[in-house]
Amino acid sequence: MASMGLNIDEQKAVDRFRQQVAEPSMTQLVVLDFWAEWCGPCKALAPVLEKVTAEYADRGVILAKVNVDEEAFIAQQFQVRSIPTVYAIFQGQPVADLTQARSESQLRQVLDQLLEKLPVTAGADGGPAQDVAPLIAMGEEVLASGDGERAAGIFAQIVEMAPDSAPAQAGLVRALAIAGRIEDAEAILASLDPALASDPEIERARSALELAKDRPDDSELVALNEAAANAPDDMDAQFAYASAAFAAGDRDSAADTLLAMIARDGEWNEGAAKAKLLQIFEAIGLEDPWVAATRRRLSLILFG
Repeated sequence: MASMGLNIDEQKAVDRFRQQVAEPSMTQLVVLDFWAEWCGPCKALAPVLEKVTAEYADRGVILAKVNVDEEAFIAQQFQVRSIPTVYAIFQGQPVADLTQARSESQLRQVLDQLLEKLPVTAGADGGPAQDVAPLIAMGEEVLASGDGERAAGIFAQIVEMAPDSAPAQAGLVRALAIAGRIEDAEAILASLDPALASDPEIERARSALELAKDRPDDSELVALNEAAANAPDDMDAQFAYASAAFAAGDRDSAADTLLAMIARDGEWNEGAAKAKLLQIFEAIGLEDPWVAATRRRLSLILFG
């Protein structure tokens, strides 16, 4: 299950990140250095990072390095645009950008400030609940791109690390739904502890799974699209295509069709088009930028 959706190199990269950054950062402050062999400024900065982090080791500071050529997948998730890029990571989350701290004195000053504010300790055990935030962000980014299999692979790894994480379990369910693996997603939901199953993130995933059950095969989707295009006044045909389009991963076409239906007759079938669109919003997440933009379009139709 851990390798699901990821190629071997990506799986190894995620494993290294978990072992070298996410898990240690639960109790320690990890200075994460993105570098490459060909990067002159990286080589100039490396001795500074190594010396200062060694000095601060007894205060719970460690150094981790990511070669962007060998582990481009990890660098991509952190949206590294240039190198060297250096972050301070605590409890799985970036807490400071250290890239501009190029001298020993500058780096010491920033570390002193961070250590005054953060409960950093050396050698203590940390809980698993917070060490997965960067990995969850990776999974969500891949999921937003529509690659359900890859996202499922990432979320499966996270679930192994933190089985009680509602965002991780929910992400895995949504990824499997997008990948068309309905039975696998249903099995995960059925296996959840009752307390976890009632979490809002899980409810959102359950809603996404229900929508995904309408997923047609390619030929059926083409037929539904043609039927809707040939009969723009046939609300049943429009609704059937919108439902199938979203289940197939084409949320833009689904939203365009439903919004057109609402504009034409918002009361059709007891407001079914609006209800379907709101269900889509819930499944994606109200904080999602696409949802926010589509809600504005809906408001313009409803309120002018």
